[in-house]
Amino acid sequence: MASNKLKTYKLGDLIELSEDTNGNLDYGIDDVKGISIKKVFIETKADMEGVSLRPYLLVKPDCFAYVTTTSRNGEKITLAHNVSENTYIVSSSYVVFRVKKTDILLSKYLYIYFNRPQFDRFARYNSWGSAREAFSWQDLCDVDIVLPDKTVQQKYVDIYESMVANQKSYEKGLDDLKLTCDAYLDKLKKNYSPQKISKYIELSDLRNEKAEFSIENVKGISIEKKFIETKADMSGVSLKPYLVVKPNYFAYVPVTSRNGEKITIAFNSSNETYIVSSSYVVFNVKNEQELFPHYLMMFLSQSDFDRYARFNSWGSARETFDWSEMCDVQIPIPDIEIQKSIANIYKVYTQRKAINEKLKAQICDICPILIKGSLEA
Repeated sequence: MASNKLKTYKLGDLIELSEDTNGNLDYGIDDVKGISIKKVFIETKADMEGVSLRPYLLVKPDCFAYVTTTSRNGEKITLAHNVSENTYIVSSSYVVFRVKKTDILLSKYLYIYFNRPQFDRFARYNSWGSAREAFSWQDLCDVDIVLPDKTVQQKYVDIYESMVANQKSYEKGLDDLKLTCDAYLDKLKKNYSPQKISKYIELSDLRNEKAEFSIENVKGISIEKKFIETKADMSGVSLKPYLVVKPNYFAYVPVTSRNGEKITIAFNSSNETYIVSSSYVVFNVKNEQELFPHYLMMFLSQSDFDRYARFNSWGSARETFDWSEMCDVQIPIPDIEIQKSIANIYKVYTQRKAINEKLKAQICDICPILIKGSLEA
């Protein structure tokens, strides 16, 4: 049964703009933040060279910031809540605000409310504009929000924060594991002379000519270096020219321009066979007793390799890292048992990293459940 203590408010009656700027330059480049579509503050990706930080807006602890533009934004509104003890600064194109009626609304409860797909859909539907659709400050203030009392809000905030604390604890262990992997890699680079991988790998041009594999086997590759469900429109597309990616095979997209300074490459560590576009490059290790595939992927996953691939990409309209350039890549190649031991540590790291991403997704997924539960308490 719904609580009779529920009340409906205009959000604009509970929140207020925060328009303090960095006019005195109290905050510098290290304090500049952007916001991701995952609704968290991130390090800015903007080129800050020569940019004045004076007009930047202060995002004090417990304040929110959001980007009004919602078009071309993954159907989400880019919004974050500063739960740290530090003050950030953001572009003056952002909107910064805080809860003013703290006796009625908890800011952390409001963040849970924002962190739901229902609110993303609402913001997109209520965005206006021609070239760029925007969800303005006035649009935000016009939102009708149904609230339980603060005691109930706090109860569900506590549940949310408990889940976040568990995820952060898991993530800390993940960071420690990554440091171990990085230390091993640095040691290898110092102790073993690099060798070209050309003698250890070979191009694979196996096609799906007999149509053994169907649309369910089609994969794309993300810049996170993993196979994903294809985003391409496959209507009427023949799968016969598609390249076959067997277990323990690699695939990459040779085009590197406009790709977030990363090379899009993945390793099929599953027991399934995939098929990918013929525009991709597929290859495999010739002899796994000389070069362990997981060990190779460990090197190809490093940011150093991303930088190398970008630097060695060529072209005019589109820069590419072709097969010959891949063959010229050099890595240290120790004894196979050393390769396996290090690769196994990295494998544990990647598995735990995937679990951590699932934990984050679960936290996001529980937000609508928490809001619903608070209203029915």
